[in-house]
Amino acid sequence: MTEQTKPTFIYTFGYSKEERELCHLEMRCFFGKETDENILISHVNISPSRSPFIRERIEVTLEGDELQDILDQVTAIKMADETFKVIFSKTNDRKPPHTIEYQERRDIERSVGWLIEGEADVHQPDHTFGMATVGGRWYFGHYEKSEAVWLQHTKKPREYSTALSTRVARAVMNIAVPNPQGIKAIDPCCGIGTVLVEGLSMGINIEGRDINPLVVTGSRENIAHFGFNGTVTMGPISEVTEKYDVAIIDLPYNLYTHATPEDQFSILKQARRIADKVIVITIESMDEKVKESGFSIQDRCLTQKGHFTREILVCT
Repeated sequence: MTEQTKPTFIYTFGYSKEERELCHLEMRCFFGKETDENILISHVNISPSRSPFIRERIEVTLEGDELQDILDQVTAIKMADETFKVIFSKTNDRKPPHTIEYQERRDIERSVGWLIEGEADVHQPDHTFGMATVGGRWYFGHYEKSEAVWLQHTKKPREYSTALSTRVARAVMNIAVPNPQGIKAIDPCCGIGTVLVEGLSMGINIEGRDINPLVVTGSRENIAHFGFNGTVTMGPISEVTEKYDVAIIDLPYNLYTHATPEDQFSILKQARRIADKVIVITIESMDEKVKESGFSIQDRCLTQKGHFTREILVCT
């Protein structure tokens, strides 16, 4: 197999038109770039199941300018007693008339499979290999399909009508903490804990807080329901004394709470005090208040849930 100084990964994506901005913001936070091609190549290693938009990942072990280059190299693969399967990704950046359709993908899978020394098993293989074309080159490597973990969290014991969907909450968590190593996060207006559940499910060090005793109880119940250990305290953000790397602020809005513009501004100012980076989620324009609080807006996107349009701001 070819030697590479850094591992190379290929990711494919799927999202609706309404989710495009959110997916692209998550891409930028993960990979430092975005693409409309639904396929991206990067040295950044992200578990595909972290993102609600990543469909699959290939950890590249072989590459070449032509399919024949891959065919020549796979003959060196010896599977011994283990079985394997080859999947050619249906997502690529080729444009008509150069697209690779279903039958051709199956033919390529068989051609590659015939050259690998070992037993093929399309149903329960010990190893799955993936293939893709990106930027005119051909790639082959270890394949991993995304698991929709967040779907397991959609039915909570406690619900809240205006809470973020689990899909959006997971993306927001990734935008806030693309690399969890050594990061300490807080959601000081956590509500019933939708963001907390997603963060804890990804092994992120995050704790919650809220001023409403009912939702604090609900948040704790939701976290425990999914088998996670998380801390949720009661009280205003002004009483937080610890310092955090990042805070996620889903601003309470006066349509459903008694929060005033002054309350929202106070929350932002307190967030500036306790965190180096803040993700602000709001249903109304907060640019001026965010700036007055001492933040600089680094990135942003819009996302929709029913008739709600929320803006997500990445602030430092």
